[in-house]
Amino acid sequence: MSTPDLILPTYESHGPDWAKSRDRSLVEKRWLDRMIAHTPLHSSRRRVLDLGCGSGRPIAQYLSERGLTVTGVDGAAAMIALFRQALPRARAIHADMRGLALGEPFDAILAWDSFFHLSARDQRAMFSTFASHAAPRAALMFTSGPDAGEEIGSIAGEPVYHASLSPDDYRTLLAKAGFEVIDFKPEDPDCGGRSVWLARFIDE
Repeated sequence: MSTPDLILPTYESHGPDWAKSRDRSLVEKRWLDRMIAHTPLHSSRRRVLDLGCGSGRPIAQYLSERGLTVTGVDGAAAMIALFRQALPRARAIHADMRGLALGEPFDAILAWDSFFHLSARDQRAMFSTFASHAAPRAALMFTSGPDAGEEIGSIAGEPVYHASLSPDDYRTLLAKAGFEVIDFKPEDPDCGGRSVWLARFIDE
């Protein structure tokens, strides 16, 4: 059995094995391209905060290749080490996304296949963290479940916890944090069955 508190130790121990087998066909490309299209330019390069960045492959690598400046954050040191190997020029920060306070804005915030490992309570608290790191009109994209509930998945044969709020709860939390929903696609068949949220920060 897995709990939210076991997520980081599990990725610390088994994340490297998971990273080796991670699908790199970039089934996420369509959504990443949509996020990029909604990412504003406030400086010479668009800045992306990748929360739960993992090994950096294939997502952060793709964003970097598209000309975005990526800052990767992960609570597992083993995953940050892999991220630094994959993207030696990118900034990598070993930190828990919960309560993160970098004190700077980003043009896009991404929490892909990471946010849903948090408990429902911690997910609710993350929306203020998203807002505190969002530049004006910043894009926000994250994956969740299709509806409220908890599930146990696996990485490298080890159980891992997943949780989701209801779509109505996410819409309410996004609105309260100053985001408007651009799109929500539950169990997108073209993205490996992921439920994807794309939003824009409008609280300037």
